[in-house]
Amino acid sequence: MRPIQMVDLKQQYNHIQNEVKAAIDEVLQSAGFINGKAVQDFTQSLSQYLSVKHVIPCANGTDALQIALMALGLEPGDEVITPSFTFIATTEVIALLKLKPVFVDVDPETFCIEPSAIEKAITPKTKAIVPVHLYGQAANMEAIMKIASAHGLYVIEDNAQAIGSSFTFANGETKKAGTIGHIGATSFFPSKNLGCYGDGGAIFTNDDTLADKIKMIANHGQSKRYYHDVVGCNSRLDSVQAAVLNVKLPRLDDYIKARQAAADFYDKAFAGLSSVTTPVRANYSDHVFHQYTILLEGVDRNALNEHLASRNIPSMIYYPVPAHRQKMFESFGGSEYELPVTDWLTQRCLSLPMHTELDQEQLAFITESVIDFIKK
Repeated sequence: MRPIQMVDLKQQYNHIQNEVKAAIDEVLQSAGFINGKAVQDFTQSLSQYLSVKHVIPCANGTDALQIALMALGLEPGDEVITPSFTFIATTEVIALLKLKPVFVDVDPETFCIEPSAIEKAITPKTKAIVPVHLYGQAANMEAIMKIASAHGLYVIEDNAQAIGSSFTFANGETKKAGTIGHIGATSFFPSKNLGCYGDGGAIFTNDDTLADKIKMIANHGQSKRYYHDVVGCNSRLDSVQAAVLNVKLPRLDDYIKARQAAADFYDKAFAGLSSVTTPVRANYSDHVFHQYTILLEGVDRNALNEHLASRNIPSMIYYPVPAHRQKMFESFGGSEYELPVTDWLTQRCLSLPMHTELDQEQLAFITESVIDFIKK
């Protein structure tokens, strides 16, 4: 049996290495290292895949979120509603721009932001909502957009973990996650479902005015060379990373199917365990399984984590300390929040290996090891 990885990028690379090498060599031969043809091709292809009008590539997913917020013209002290149960980048950029993060609870089944909690948190200072499509499944965007429309709020989708996921509206219409709100942001960190071989990110929007501003902000605030209209930053996706993404993007749907097949195997293996809750698939969103995260009840999670490690099976706890309990948010009253679902999840979540290269032998060994521990 091959060694089990949390994400097996080496094995994935083995299947595409000839194409990747050729694509990178083309960049090297052209010397178009910054905003070269590979970047332009990727931008167009991703726009078509997502059916979104504008794709603006940038240096990483954190920059994507920061630039998206900068484009909204918010003022210091304006409030931005977001979940606490997420990677810190989502909330970090809000504070970095001197805005106030307002933390709300998540749905106990999907782990995504709870629309009713958003409604309760809105004040006259609220200007935006940042839902996170956690672990590969979209938040309830139909409900969120209705709330945003009723209160005149912007919506920025943090789509770093759910690229390729589709959202189905009540009327049967479907849209890709990240293209429903006013702006979407994603990451191409290597471990993502669509990952490059370094850092990378992108911003999506169907709004022409926002797109123009986002492009300026990402390029030193320039409307044209040496004419700087707004305060911006320097955030670019380099051509080598775009070349890698050009090879991977046509395979994204196949990668998703492989992840979903692995998730189905896990689901069936754990079906008889009352102490294990497998991921819930919302009826409005397909799940692309950036992570396969189980909930444990009456099981010593840390001991299970150690047991799996003793068998050379990696597992991860995402996220053991939610944002509102981080020291960095003490000045924003983080410790005063009562988010019972978030706190409950942080004590029970465990993510198992999930990637495109998992085979039946590996999956059987992982599930048998979990079951052995629970039943011993």
